[in-house]
Amino acid sequence: MGRKRTNRHDLPPRMHEKGGTYYHVSTTAPRKWTSLGRDKVLAMRRWAELEGEVAPSRDCTFNAVGMRYMREVVPGKATLTQRDNWREFENLNKVFSQVPIDDIKPHHVRQYLDVRGAKSETRANREKALLSHLFNHARAWGYTEKTNPCAGVKGFKEKGRDRYIEDEEFLAVWEKAHFTVQDAMDIAYRTGQRPSDVIKIKRADIRAGVLYIVQGKTGAKVPIEIKGKLAEVVERILARQHRITGLNLILDEDGQPLSMTALRSRFGKARRLAGVDFQFRDIRAKTATDCGDLARAQKLLGHKNRLMTETYTRDRIGELVSPLEKEL
Repeated sequence: MGRKRTNRHDLPPRMHEKGGTYYHVSTTAPRKWTSLGRDKVLAMRRWAELEGEVAPSRDCTFNAVGMRYMREVVPGKATLTQRDNWREFENLNKVFSQVPIDDIKPHHVRQYLDVRGAKSETRANREKALLSHLFNHARAWGYTEKTNPCAGVKGFKEKGRDRYIEDEEFLAVWEKAHFTVQDAMDIAYRTGQRPSDVIKIKRADIRAGVLYIVQGKTGAKVPIEIKGKLAEVVERILARQHRITGLNLILDEDGQPLSMTALRSRFGKARRLAGVDFQFRDIRAKTATDCGDLARAQKLLGHKNRLMTETYTRDRIGELVSPLEKEL
């Protein structure tokens, strides 16, 4: 058994940091140091992959139970959710690391929310949600029989986004944007898909005049007819790529898939140049609102119920009502 840590309790067993780089260190002789990179979040994910065959520890501290959760549960989630969960876990672990899971009480959760919420109420809510899910797994794994300490502890009230992008605003940003961002904006607007799904579209997803999308967040399957304005956008993109063999529909100037990082950076630059402030994800709500038909918008966005689509549209511009016509 390895020695107990005297510092860096934020790191899991067999993970060390040296010179700004994180390593996984084997327990067999000679000890093998495997580089995990300099990004701590990505290093944690790589650590989880390497630890996949390691038997779970019976250490019942938050850190030990949390590491099992991060190793066994988180990899099954969407990529962006995984990254968010690692960051959320990092913040929780700074507070609860060596605390036995049984000793976390509702008033501790309330205190955490109050302190964390002073900086970001939204992130505090997300971290509480992760703590709750982690604790439920701890119960299922037999680490504790206590009631989930998050039960009954209310998070902060969140208000959904209600930003509607006017046509003039959309075009102002589009005109200042790099061609890759223009492609992404057009595909997002014509299909109503999330940014992560837009940049993952493959050319092979286009078959017999239909764009087949499987949403990364929900797994919803959304086949969309390629016609009209969407057909013009797709034809424009493919015409520019006639000598490129990349698999993705949206490619950068080097013929490589457009990354989310590049999309954020280039989109942010276009917004600043245009003097307009909206987020790329707001395009999805603009699509729903501009459809003018809730049933059609619901299918296009892949929503399971009509209420979700109604919220997307009415919160942005309000519900149109007729004036009173009564004669006095």
